[in-house]
This record gives sequence, structure tokens and C-alpha cells, in this order.
Amino acid sequence: MTTQESAQPELKRVIGPGLLLLFVVGDIIGTGVYALTGTVAGKIGGALWLPFLLAFAVAFLTAFSYLELVGKYPRAAGAALYANRAFKVQFLTFMVAFAVMSSGITSATSAAQAFGNTYLKKLMGDSLVIPTVWIAVGFIVLLAAINFRGVAESLWANVVLTAIELSGLLIIIVVGFYAIGSGQGDPGRLTEIDTTGQTPLIAISSATALAFFAMVGFEDSVNMAEECREPTRIFPKAMLVGMGIAAVIYVLVAITSSLLVPADELAGAKSDALLKVLSVGAPDFPLWVFALIGLLAVINSALINMLMASRLVYGMANERIIPRLFGAVHPLRRTPWVSIVFTSVIAIVLAATVDINLLGGTTSLLLLVVFTVVNVAVLVLRKEKVDHDHFKAPTALPVIGAIACAYLASPLSGRPVREYLIAAILLGVGVVLWGVNRLVVGRVQVDPEKLSA
Repeated sequence: MTTQESAQPELKRVIGPGLLLLFVVGDIIGTGVYALTGTVAGKIGGALWLPFLLAFAVAFLTAFSYLELVGKYPRAAGAALYANRAFKVQFLTFMVAFAVMSSGITSATSAAQAFGNTYLKKLMGDSLVIPTVWIAVGFIVLLAAINFRGVAESLWANVVLTAIELSGLLIIIVVGFYAIGSGQGDPGRLTEIDTTGQTPLIAISSATALAFFAMVGFEDSVNMAEECREPTRIFPKAMLVGMGIAAVIYVLVAITSSLLVPADELAGAKSDALLKVLSVGAPDFPLWVFALIGLLAVINSALINMLMASRLVYGMANERIIPRLFGAVHPLRRTPWVSIVFTSVIAIVLAATVDINLLGGTTSLLLLVVFTVVNVAVLVLRKEKVDHDHFKAPTALPVIGAIACAYLASPLSGRPVREYLIAAILLGVGVVLWGVNRLVVGRVQVDPEKLSA
């Protein structure tokens, strides 16, 4: 390590168990349920609760693998670091890192589009004269400024926004159950699966594959490990409790939505599906209030995803997978400012070119492939010991998790071809960057023993 590298300031460890729990909950609960409920309903029919429950089950299996690995290697970089240690193939490591970074950016970009196209438009109506694409771009620039300001400020913003977005979903649940108690709703819809032109298995699989987009927040939290106090101790409880809270809320929202509104109407409403549920269950409720809550919810999702993406780029720079420049930390703010600029520029380009539903599906696809790799990596790394105690997952869980994730990422699940095309383009960009990095910087041999030091 050179003198310059040794002088590089460390990231500030400001995240305790409470902030971490809210980070996990806030990242999971957001764009997925606020913007994609209608699309999921269009794939499955009235049994809207089922894909969310199955997506949670698959995510829960993979979470155990992450808990074991983050306990062994509590650093920023997450899945890419684990792939590097397990397989020692630098190209694979780079592509895993690029896939995770891309998934965070596509997720944040879908939130940026929901911000302008759905909730801000509903809130302002005809008075909104600025093109929504410019709103999405300005939204991403604002997130970059908050991210640069500091992780503590970003996470306290997450605390406030998480409380607000939770209140919105609780409104849906309370209004829904009150309406059902008053005689509204059709319980028979809860078991309806749309088999038009497809088998029940494909209907359930394709809906679950999309709903998985709403359950991926724990990957973001892993990339914040280097800014946590005692990450080995606080991660297991925060992650599992946070996922459990999110899963219960999602299933209740899905049940309420399906009981009150037919699946075809939810699908027709698209990203306005929850506003449709509210208008049916409580016609006198001011929709602008819920539109404001939805607006803040997608802000929170985007903020956390951009935090994750920038920290992942920072971690990869420190592991010599990409040029060291991307690991630069601002001397005053102590935030990875170059990686923040880099990820924000990519998000701006995507916001102007790709549809929100394709962004959601592509996010799910990329992460399912990454989670398959992680579930295999945790088994490979069992042979590598560390000098501290850490959580260990039951062996059966990563095996089942790898199979489930691989199936949902495959064409067998009924996933649209366009999602593979977008993912291929994104990963193709990664291949080009890898080649440029090799030409400019030269091949860097990464010693796993040094990485763990």
C-alpha cells in the first residue's frame, strides 16, 4: 500500500442497529409496492398476495447466505467481494459488481420515473407543465447532493421517509379492512389465478419474478457494512426483522387490494393501483394526501439505492477491480464523491430512455442472477476460516436458495424477452469497461489474503 493509499480516510461508522433496521425496512418498502402492485396483479390475477409471499420466501433464503458472508467479511462491496473470494476469477467478480450496481441504479431510476409520472402528476394535475423526464433528472441530481452531504444525513432522511411511507401502507391496510368489515370486497378473488394463455405455474412464477423486485433491500444494507458499528453483531437481527416487517405489510396490502378491486382494474391502473384501492375503500379520503406519501416513498427507495450503488463502486475501487479513482473519498464530507457522480450520471441516462416496468423487471433479473452466485459462494467459502465468531446458515438454505433464484431468473419462469435484452445491454457495457480497464490500467492480480487484511 502506498503512502497516498494509506492516507485515504476511512468511511465514518455512524450506523447503529436502529438506523440499520430502518434502512432495511425503508429500502424494501417503497417503489416495489407503491408503483408495481398493478403490474403484478396483471400477471397473477386475484391471488395477488401469493407472489409477494413467495418472493419473500426466496429472499429470506438468500438473506441467510448474506448474513453468513457479511459476518465473515464485514466490508462494503457485498456480492462482488464474496464472488471474488469464492471463485477468484476477476472477470466474474467485475461482472457481479457491475450487475449489482446496475440493479441499484435501475431500481432508483424506476423510482425517479414513478416520482414524476405517477405521484407528482397526480398531486399537481394540469398545473404540472415541466416534462416528467426533466423532473426525473432533477430528482436524481437532488439525490446525489444528499448522498454527497453524508451517510448520516442520508440515513436520517431515510428515517423520516420510512416513517412516512409506512404510514401510507398502513392507511391502505386500515381503510381496506374497515371497508371489508362494512361488507365491501370479494374474498373469492384471493384464490383466482389468471391462466389466460398460460399455465398456473407460469402465472405464479412470472408474477413472483417481478414481485421479487420489492424484496431486495437487504443487498443494499450489506454494502453499508463498512459504515456500521459492530456489523457482525447487529446485521442478523436487523436484516431478518426488517424483512419480516416488510413481508407482513406487503402481504396485507396485497390482500386488501385484491379484496376491494378486481385484478383487471388493478392492472389497468398500473402504478396508480394503490390510489385506486384507496378511492374504492374510502371515497372521501383526499387522494392528494396519499399521492404525497407515495411521492416521498419513491424518494426514499431511490435515495437508498443510490447510496448502495455508490458504496459498491467505492468498495470495488478499493479491491482494485476498477480504477482507484472511483474510491476517492472527499476529505471534508468523507463520502465517496467520484462514485456518487458516476452512478448518478448512469441513472440520468436510464431515466430518459427506459420504461418503469422494464426497469423493475430488469432489476429483479439482475439480482436473481447475483443471488444465485451468492448462494453458491457461501458454500464454497465454508472452507475458508476467519478468526472471529459469525453467523452460519444451515446448509440446506443456500442450496434451495440457489435453485429458486436460478429458476426465477430463467426463461422457464415466463420472464419477458425484453428484460433479457436490457440486462444484456447493461452487462455488455460492463464488458466494454472491463476491456478498457485492462488496456489502460493493466491486469491487477488480487490476492484474497490481502483483501481480507
